[in-house]
Amino acid sequence: MAKAKHPVRRFFAALGPGVITGAADDDPSGIATYSIAGAQFGTAFLWTALLTWPLMAVVQMTCARIGMVTGKGLARVLRDRFPRWLLILVALSLLAANSLNVAADLAGMADAAGMLTGISSHYYVSLFAVLIVTATIALPYRRIATVLKWLALALCAYVITALLLRPEWGKVLHDTLTPSLPRTKDGWSTLVALLGTTISPYLFFWQTAEEVEEEKALGRTTLARREGATREEILDRKLDVSFGAFSSILVMFFVMLTTALTLHIHGLTHIQTSAEAASALRPFAGDFAAALYTIGIFGVGFLAIPTLAGSSAYAIADTFHWRQGLDRKLWQARGFYSIIILSTVAGVVLDFFKVNAIRLLFWSAIINGLLAPFLLVGILIVAMDSAIMLGQPSSKPAQVLVGLTALLMFAAAVGMFVF
Repeated sequence: MAKAKHPVRRFFAALGPGVITGAADDDPSGIATYSIAGAQFGTAFLWTALLTWPLMAVVQMTCARIGMVTGKGLARVLRDRFPRWLLILVALSLLAANSLNVAADLAGMADAAGMLTGISSHYYVSLFAVLIVTATIALPYRRIATVLKWLALALCAYVITALLLRPEWGKVLHDTLTPSLPRTKDGWSTLVALLGTTISPYLFFWQTAEEVEEEKALGRTTLARREGATREEILDRKLDVSFGAFSSILVMFFVMLTTALTLHIHGLTHIQTSAEAASALRPFAGDFAAALYTIGIFGVGFLAIPTLAGSSAYAIADTFHWRQGLDRKLWQARGFYSIIILSTVAGVVLDFFKVNAIRLLFWSAIINGLLAPFLLVGILIVAMDSAIMLGQPSSKPAQVLVGLTALLMFAAAVGMFVF
């Protein structure tokens, strides 16, 4: 009889795609969104962390289950139920939104580097882009996954920064547990942005694709060998995804709290970027706290950009039947890696044209806001289909929560046009 793993050892062994996906959700553009929410509205939106945690976790676990059970990427599974022209539209929309987000993330990283060194941020945009693309192409999947997991530790910087400020926990707890709906146009727009930032389409594709990559890394190189998942594998992934979602939302919470306790109470309510937030923190939180905040921007940027570009590549490769995978060499999956390069280069070009990062995020949010609810409906249809899921469909509670998330995202999409 096999000896049961020690709970702590099993916990760390289970961490993988879920943690990477959760950390990638807190990219520099996401940090900017949370910073703006805290600076403008103080602690008024802390309750959204409690709302989005279970929704993000169940959506990502549903995507993970699809990948684990079918052995296919999300676009390839959706191809079995929906017309090809619709998938092409979805894949190209995802590429456009992700490229805008890559540009915003590169700008955030470069601005932070420029702020620390005094060197023009344009040099850093190109440098970071080359480093990220080179590493993504040159390193095997296992090495990339390991690096991304370690980069996730950069998110601890935001928790430490908030704790250094010694918040009044009674008020923090009250605002966290007491939802307060916005009363202004800017308030509703911020709520829409927070929902769209935490539950993003690129995460759906990345989570599913990484499940396939994990199985390939275990030697399951054929579809037949990847099909189906054991109860233990699914339980391990639930642990992984739940912890990843919790970590992501914890960072969202503490970034809003940090900027609420420093910028908001001092009247600095119109922060435009995460780099501006880091700079503005220094007089109120000290050099160490500002430095930690900046370090976090670098770490999550190097983690999120490969995820953004990679999710586009997986979606398009699955849609057009291209060879794909981070386990392949460049010449074995030219189309797949070309999308990663194209998305990153597009981000660099947009930065050199001096397109405002907030405008990039706005258009990215518009595309994602329209795309996410429809994708969630497609994911729900697939997850409920016992034939596609090989007799292992998602649970009824998970189906209900994914459906609820889709309704909320439809409401968010309407909200973007109203406000």
